[in-house]
Amino acid sequence: MVEKTQDGNVAEPEQDIRGNFTSRRLSTEQFTVLSEFVQSELGIRMPPAKRVMLESRLQKRLRALSLDSFKDYIDFVFDDSQKEAELLHMIDSVTTNKTDFFRESDHFDYMTNRLLPERYRDGWGRDRPLRVWSTASSTGEEPYTLAMVLEEFRGEHQGFNYGILGTDISTRALDHGRKAVYTEERVDPVPQSLRKKYLLRSKDRTSRLVRVRPELRKRVQFHRLNLMHDSWDIGERFEVIFCRNVIIYFERPTQYRLLTHLYDYLVPGGYLFLGHSETLAGMELPVRSVAPTIYRKAE
Repeated sequence: MVEKTQDGNVAEPEQDIRGNFTSRRLSTEQFTVLSEFVQSELGIRMPPAKRVMLESRLQKRLRALSLDSFKDYIDFVFDDSQKEAELLHMIDSVTTNKTDFFRESDHFDYMTNRLLPERYRDGWGRDRPLRVWSTASSTGEEPYTLAMVLEEFRGEHQGFNYGILGTDISTRALDHGRKAVYTEERVDPVPQSLRKKYLLRSKDRTSRLVRVRPELRKRVQFHRLNLMHDSWDIGERFEVIFCRNVIIYFERPTQYRLLTHLYDYLVPGGYLFLGHSETLAGMELPVRSVAPTIYRKAE
């Protein structure tokens, strides 16, 4: 098959440093193979418009593995002895770990003003630690935002205790979260009063780096998890689950399967938070809306 560029011209094959012709352009057939693999493993839709993006990102893997073509790469990925290890690198190549501190801040306002005071009166966080799950924790901004909110509440309410689980499919993102080191620009959304309490500036002031304080870091446990797997290695249920800006990447049947699975991990009366562009409309889940994109499981 003749490959063409976006302007309709025939694409010239690339040459390696020895002058040999290589095939580092992703053909339509090869894109189909890889996109179907990504969707089956991650649930992420890869429409044809994503072809250029996928080609660009995976070319880094070809160089790292000293492979001459995408055909060689596909053979490598589907080799049973290599598949599991390479899948981790592919995940990092095709996923976008977009996140911010206090992203969609009205969710945290709801926790501070409604959820925590009301449920604390019911004994939540006192009889046993309040358990919160950030299902797509990425590089850690969401779980550490939750930790700040919960720590503020703990400071004003005797006997309150909590723990946070952050999961993600990307090992690279999880490693970042565990280190909890961010640039000063990344923490701009954090209110100044909370920055002073919960963030430590680097001793090297020229580095412009900050780190989350150890008392918050110990409250957050990070764990690798593929939400598309049928079983999850999680042995507890949660009072609060954040699954924000995740289901927008999935087709409707996959959304429903994921949400019903998450529902099973909520305690009766537990809360599910979705992203502002997401909805449960048309899905028969026994939850009720308590605020925009915030749902509560029936008690």
